[in-house]
Amino acid sequence: MPNYIDIEDNGRIRTIAINRADKRNALNADVVAELQQAFDAAEADDSVRVVVLTGRGGVFCAGADLAYLQQINENSVLENAEDSRQLMRLMYSIRTSTKATIARVNGHAIAGGCGLALTCDILVSVEDAKFGFTEVRIGFVPAIVMKLLMERSGMGVARELLIRGNLVDAAVAKEYRMVNHVVSEERLDETVTHIAREIATETSPQAVAMTKRLMRDVASRDIEDAMSLAYWQNAISRATPDFRTGVNSFLSKSKPDWK
Repeated sequence: MPNYIDIEDNGRIRTIAINRADKRNALNADVVAELQQAFDAAEADDSVRVVVLTGRGGVFCAGADLAYLQQINENSVLENAEDSRQLMRLMYSIRTSTKATIARVNGHAIAGGCGLALTCDILVSVEDAKFGFTEVRIGFVPAIVMKLLMERSGMGVARELLIRGNLVDAAVAKEYRMVNHVVSEERLDETVTHIAREIATETSPQAVAMTKRLMRDVASRDIEDAMSLAYWQNAISRATPDFRTGVNSFLSKSKPDWK
C-alpha cells in the first residue's frame, strides 16, 4: 500500500498524486520508488489511456525534502549514483510512456518537481504556480532535467534558467514553452479532465503510442533520416487494428470503439 502517493481511476484516466502536502510534496527515495511502481503499473494496464500526475494541497512538488538532502550529503559517490539512477529511471519511464501523460500543476514545481512536470506530454498549470531549477543555488547540478528543459524551451531559455537558478511564474513558463495551458485554480480540474477525456475517448491508443515514439525518434535526426523513418512508420500504422477500426468507423459515420 503506497504511503506517499494516491492513485485514482476515473474510467480510462488514472491520476497519480504525490500526497505529502505537509512537506510540499517534496521528493525522497521512497516517493520516487512509489511513483516508479505507479507508472510501471499504469504502463502495463491496457485499460489506462491517460495518466495525470499531480500533487495534493497547494504545491505540485517542491523538489527534494530537507532530510533527503541531508542523506544525499552524507552518501558515498556510489550511493548517490544509485539514488540518482532511480530518479533518472522514473523520469525516463514517464517521458517514454506509451500512455498520454498530463501534468496537473496545482502549485509550485521546483527543481526535481519541475523536472517531473516536464516529463509529461501536456502541462496544465494554475496561474500562481512558479517554475524553475534552483539546484545551482545549493551547489547542485540540474543534470537529469537538463534534456527535458532543452527539448521544450530550447538552449537559450535552458541556459538562463539552469545557470541563474531563478523561478518564473506560470505566464512566463508558458512563454518559454514549458507549459501548454495556464488557467485559474477554479478551471484547473475542468481543463485537465477535458483534455484527458478527449484523448481517452477520441484517439486510438495504438496511434498515440506510435506517435509518441516517432516524435522521440525523429527529434535527433536530420530531415532526410527523419522523413525516411516517418514514411515507414506511416505504412506500419496502416496495418494496425486501430487503423482499420478508425477508417471503418469514419466511412460508416459511426464512433470508433477503441479497445
